[in-house]
Amino acid sequence: MKRPVVRSKGVNDTLVMPSQAAHAAPIVGFEALYRSSRDDVYAYVAALLRDRGAAEDVTASVFERAYRKHSSFSARRGSRRAWLFGIARNAALDELRRRSRQAPLLAEPVDEAIADRSDPARATVVKLALEALAPRERDLIALKFNAGLSNAEIARVLSISESNAGTSLHRVITKLREACNEIS
Repeated sequence: MKRPVVRSKGVNDTLVMPSQAAHAAPIVGFEALYRSSRDDVYAYVAALLRDRGAAEDVTASVFERAYRKHSSFSARRGSRRAWLFGIARNAALDELRRRSRQAPLLAEPVDEAIADRSDPARATVVKLALEALAPRERDLIALKFNAGLSNAEIARVLSISESNAGTSLHRVITKLREACNEIS
């Protein structure tokens, strides 16, 4: 006895639905979000990972995840940009966790984001000062200066209050300045 072919509910509707009409608004909104945020997402991810190749891969996966999950965005919880950087943060942390399970590199890759060709000594001081920060503190710096997020957006990404984000950021910047002064 042959069993009838059974499909999931809604498959036929999806197959006959015109794809442009079904997805036109989200695609247009997503394209604008991509164009306005791609460089900042890459800079943020590169600052966390300190590896350009991995940052490119993670940035691509961030936008893939965002596209697939665009229906989960809620304007009540913040801007699309903050939502996107939340996805970027999670993807970068996933990559860092994956790396921690692999063999360590023999040499640290050069971080082009902070390499200052006009003053290599200053770039070295900043790099050493950043490395001395805790991962959470480096994350705050990256969200503010590499991603260009406001304190309110940082608060949404990290699930903390805006005043806490501002206070924490102020403390980290002060700590970074002091570390730069001690090193130089």
